[in-house]
Amino acid sequence: MQLAEAKKKFINSWGALGTHWGINRTMAQIHALLLVNPYPLTQDDIMEQLHISRGNVNMNVRDLVSWGLVERKIISGERKEHFVADKDIWKVATQIIKERKKRELEPMLKLLSQLEILDEDKKNKEVKQFKDMVGEIQKLGTQVDKILDLLIKSESNWLSSSLLKLIK
Repeated sequence: MQLAEAKKKFINSWGALGTHWGINRTMAQIHALLLVNPYPLTQDDIMEQLHISRGNVNMNVRDLVSWGLVERKIISGERKEHFVADKDIWKVATQIIKERKKRELEPMLKLLSQLEILDEDKKNKEVKQFKDMVGEIQKLGTQVDKILDLLIKSESNWLSSSLLKLIK
């Protein structure tokens, strides 16, 4: 398989995968393109390589920047903005976890804590069942939140210990 074909397959597969972690296919394809390129790309480069409109590139690159997966890069002597993706897959994975946690898990936990204060007859079977179910979901969500926090923090601990080993 030639490099161009391999890149195309990777970009298409990453695009399909992206829909499972909360972003649209085009946004994931742009991310994939930036991941596999050794140099920063302009909006024009992205448009040309993925055959998508300027508006689509602009909107999705802006979202990738807000997710913390892509950053703008200023190249001396160039007027156009360039974009680059972090090549450290561990950082990419933890950034996706952070964003999904912020966008999905935290709002759900906030809602569940608001539902917890339901003030009705506690002897009512329906109220009890509702409160029990909400409590169980909240308990699970809180445990998942703690696990995700540990995973996110383990990255920085792992990085720190690795840097110390390199220095010694």
